[in-house]
Amino acid sequence: MGRIDKQTQVPEPTLRRLPWYLAHVKLMQAEGLKSISSTAIAKCIGIDPALVAKDLSYVDISGKTRVGYGVDQMVSVLESFLGFTQTHKAYVFGVGNLGAALLADKGLSQYGMEIVAGFDVDPSICGTTISDTPIYHLDELDRVMKETPGSIGVLTVPISKAQEVTDIVVSKGIRAVWNFTPFRIKVPEDIVVQNTSMYAHLAVMFNRLKS
Repeated sequence: MGRIDKQTQVPEPTLRRLPWYLAHVKLMQAEGLKSISSTAIAKCIGIDPALVAKDLSYVDISGKTRVGYGVDQMVSVLESFLGFTQTHKAYVFGVGNLGAALLADKGLSQYGMEIVAGFDVDPSICGTTISDTPIYHLDELDRVMKETPGSIGVLTVPISKAQEVTDIVVSKGIRAVWNFTPFRIKVPEDIVVQNTSMYAHLAVMFNRLKS
């Protein structure tokens, strides 16, 4: 099957599954496995092998009949394809419990995201640090962006401030927003938004528990 060069053409469900494959294959790599089949990946993850093979057809990697995919190559190719090998600098907006937890989570850097600053409007927080990451007042965004350029805004503000803060950070040059609030923010068409609402996932889980 021919390869698709433009990542923008990859279906979103495929992009959501590729990190599952990467995580599994990295475990196999740590155990010394040299090759793995799409059937083996599918069995461990619990999905159709044909779906794994189709997803991997979007990535520049090919397997061998009866051998499968080279584990080392798959890890390298998937990490590069998913952008995990590049460093994307980000700011956290709203340093409450969730924002503070993200600032303290150094594991994000393993996946290509480096949070370089946090922003808030609470005087008791501004001027402090969390895990060596400085917290600034939102009014200092212009200066900080010039000194430590970043392109991603992680939105963890109260829902009542979500759109207001989004408008501010987008006007300052933020190109992508990782939105952890349940509010559906509105942005210009050229701004990337990834909504990650824990409350929505809770609603699904609770509903299924009742079934």
